[in-house]
Amino acid sequence: MAELDPIIHQPVRLRIMATLAQLDDETQIGFTTLRELLGLSDGNLSAHLRKLEEVGFVSVSKAFVARKPQTYVRVTGRGRERFSIHVEALQALLGQANQGEKT
Repeated sequence: MAELDPIIHQPVRLRIMATLAQLDDETQIGFTTLRELLGLSDGNLSAHLRKLEEVGFVSVSKAFVARKPQTYVRVTGRGRERFSIHVEALQALLGQANQGEKT
């Protein structure tokens, strides 16, 4: 059985990864858009993105658009793979719980 990833398992990081995993490999999302989608504060989102970036699950890039700084986030190949494994582990765990209810 696949194992839960302790980095992804934290609820806010799980929501971040679930959101990013829906995008294709090359698509990035703006920090502000991600913050609004998840209903997080700037500081909270920044702290969780930093943790995910440290382990190579997300890539954060900065650019200037119309002379204003913009931050973009995308899931990495490694992040997508680890998220997939984490989802498998969750599904297996839920499957075991469902089987326990039927007996």
